[in-house]
Amino acid sequence: MALKSTIFKASLQIADIDHAYYADHLLTLARHPSETDERMMIRLCALALQAHQLQTVCGGDGTLAFGAGLSDPNEPDAWLRDYTGLTRLWIEVGQPEDKPLLKACNKADAVVLYCFSQAAEIWWRGMQAKLARPPNLSVWRIPTSAAQALIPMAQRNMQLQATIQEGVLMLSDGARHVDMEPVRWK
Repeated sequence: MALKSTIFKASLQIADIDHAYYADHLLTLARHPSETDERMMIRLCALALQAHQLQTVCGGDGTLAFGAGLSDPNEPDAWLRDYTGLTRLWIEVGQPEDKPLLKACNKADAVVLYCFSQAAEIWWRGMQAKLARPPNLSVWRIPTSAAQALIPMAQRNMQLQATIQEGVLMLSDGARHVDMEPVRWK
């Protein structure tokens, strides 16, 4: 019998000062049985960091949501689609193979990858040349210490505040606070 995904609910208040985007998002995250709390929280942070594009790219008329992620390798971890159904933003998390990322670059206007874990630097050295060509791909590195500090925040029902200022994501659940400054690799 296959294990089912665990459902998490998040009320995420975003104050993106860098992009003048302020909104509340009620989100449902399905954590695949093989997904860690760390990866799930990185998905949530990636969505928060890119949420401003709902306004800047789609003029507020689009859908920002989590994709199937690990459950379907042909879908993103999160995406932004405009009212016509076009995928304007494809968000990936982790250290994926190059071919699915290159396919994603053909399916979406922009692809953003957030790498994390201690193996990210090794992965990037092997992938950097393979991923150099697509102009619509950006690759970011989440510091390992910040990624691991997110783990205690993973609760079945989360009330989170995300403030983004000068490229730093400050995430708080009222009891804990994590500052995360992604580093741009590409």
